[in-house]
Amino acid sequence: MCQKILILDDDTNLLETLSILLEDNGYEVKALSSGEKVIEAINEFNPGLVLMDVMLAGFDGLMICREIKKQEGMQSLPIILISGHYDVKRALSQQGAPDDFLGKPFDLDILLTKIKQQLDKAL
Repeated sequence: MCQKILILDDDTNLLETLSILLEDNGYEVKALSSGEKVIEAINEFNPGLVLMDVMLAGFDGLMICREIKKQEGMQSLPIILISGHYDVKRALSQQGAPDDFLGKPFDLDILLTKIKQQLDKAL
């Protein structure tokens, strides 16, 4: 069974790299470079996990995370936030917090492990 991952990042190079990495590891991927239509994309794509950057052009990933977690049927959707400039402890302790956090730069093996852990928890 192919698991779906929605990636949200405004860095198109990172978006492409992550898409290739995840597809090479057997995941079906949808990539977004803007947070404008993330709820719509989740409803259409039905991902098992969302991987998103905290700092997005014109958007705050933590606020998007909170918005996702408020949606009916999306409260248990695992979300992993990635960022190079964010307080992990604060991000994970707030209402509507992500399920996990990964600081940039990150090791790809650690990313894959975190994704697998969150997907396994969601089953």
